[in-house]
Amino acid sequence: MPEQKIKVLLVDDQPLLRMGFRLILEGEDDLDVVGEASNGIEALAAVDRLQPDVVLMDVRMPLMDGIQATGKISSSSSEARIIILTTFDLDEYAFAGLQAGASAFLLKDVAPQDLVQAVRLVASGDAVVAPRVTQRLLENFVRSGHPRPPQQVDPLLEDLTPRELEVAQCIAQGLSNAEIAHKLFLSEATVKTHVRRILTKLHLRDRVQVVVYAYETGMVVPSNPDY
Repeated sequence: MPEQKIKVLLVDDQPLLRMGFRLILEGEDDLDVVGEASNGIEALAAVDRLQPDVVLMDVRMPLMDGIQATGKISSSSSEARIIILTTFDLDEYAFAGLQAGASAFLLKDVAPQDLVQAVRLVASGDAVVAPRVTQRLLENFVRSGHPRPPQQVDPLLEDLTPRELEVAQCIAQGLSNAEIAHKLFLSEATVKTHVRRILTKLHLRDRVQVVVYAYETGMVVPSNPDY
């Protein structure tokens, strides 16, 4: 019996971009583009009607932008995971998208194979943030205009073991499970177990939310602020 295809919804106000993404994704046997929308309002209706697994969401659109739409979808009963796509390599877009509940953030110039891989990873429950966006987000967070986090420690952090805290800090630095395993001399299976426990204890949906949480609470700070 063939595996069920990953249902993808395309949301972008530029038809040519939607066409390009459709051509890339529909070239894969396990992906199915089930619909398109040209603004956030249409996206909300399409998510409700089509029940996609993954939404490719533009940021700048008329009527309702991608950040607003992401927040509404994330706070709804929908299980759709959202990948925000934008041409703007700016910290405020990255951080706002992740805060709104996106599971991934990629630039529109992403290589086709990386886009396909991101869709698959997000559908499986993982999260993806473009490496250069992650780097900018982490290194510029303190000086980007965001207020410094409060000094008190979130009580939830006290539930993490020392090893879980190490893993959480690695996640916040944008490391993959394989990279964390190599850095901490652990197996990938053990890392995955730690990640699941961290998400449960911190009441977070996926690992990209760990990045947001880490910098909002001051669990980690940019290691190279003068980059």
